Amino acid sequence: EFIDSYYYNKLEYTRFSSSVGKFVGFTEYGVKNAEYWNNDASFLSAMKAQKEAYCLNHVPGYYRAALTKS
Repeated sequence: EFIDSYYYNKLEYTRFSSSVGKFVGFTEYGVKNAEYWNNDASFLSAMKAQKEAYCLNHVPGYYRAALTKS
C-alpha cells in the first residue's frame, strides 16, 4: 500500500492511500485540498502510479532484508 500524507504543525490534514484510490481530508483545509486533487484526473492517476513505481520495485529487497534479520 502506498500512502502519501501531508502535515502542517504535526497535524495530518490530507492523505492519499492507494487502497482507497483517492485523497481524504482530515481538516477543513484538507477536505478542500482533497476535493480539488480528486477532481484532477491526471494528478490522481499519477498518484496511483506511484504504488507501482515505488512500492512494487522496492518491496522484494526490503522483504529479503527483513527475513535475514529474523
